Amino acid sequence: MDDDAADAEPHSPPGDGDQPAGDDGQPREERDQSAGDDPTTAPTEGQAADDDPATAQTESQAADAETEIPADVRKYERFTKMDGAQYDRVNEFLRDRTYITAREWAIARLCADFRTETGVEMTKIGENLPELIPFMTDTYSPQAVNQARSSFEDKVTQAGATFLYGAMSGFFTADELDDLMYEVTEVAKFLLEVEGVDLAVADELDAEERISSVMRDVRQQSAELRSEEVECPNCGHTHTPDASE
Repeated sequence: MDDDAADAEPHSPPGDGDQPAGDDGQPREERDQSAGDDPTTAPTEGQAADDDPATAQTESQAADAETEIPADVRKYERFTKMDGAQYDRVNEFLRDRTYITAREWAIARLCADFRTETGVEMTKIGENLPELIPFMTDTYSPQAVNQARSSFEDKVTQAGATFLYGAMSGFFTADELDDLMYEVTEVAKFLLEVEGVDLAVADELDAEERISSVMRDVRQQSAELRSEEVECPNCGHTHTPDASE
């Protein structure tokens, strides 16, 4: 399904909050179980459960539902390390360390993994969201999937501008910038590991060194930029930003 699939009939898309619309906080599995716990359908004494028509019907429905799930959805194993995780706990962790919410994180990853030559399969993602992500308990419309992906991209851009400005501004010494890079890299690596990425120690060290090297170059180039005379776009006068008054 490509990006144009957003014209499909929507569920109510989530707003700025973290819980999807229609999510009452109860895992869908528990709702299904509660709906099926009708004492009138329990087998009588001496009657085998396998002989109960209601039980047989339930098993048949479960088998039908399993066959309706696309094969690539059944094989998806990105977030298996989070089996049993609750949305609120995941969201709280991300809120404390990043700008993104749990739904934005999960859906951005799904949009990357379910991209085809014609676009992102948003309908498939939305309809199978609870099967794909352990801590998501409701389905999403294509519009809601697109909204979450767009929100993720906007926040990454804003966070990137904030970080790069801090690195270029001279507010941090070289050592402070190294410490900052170490801290944010650790969070990023943890999220990758949760998604199922296997990070070898040698690869981690190599990536950290390359990132540090780039940031040292950014700091050096920005220092040279700040020391150059620049022309004011308003008055036309030139001045040196770091020059003392």
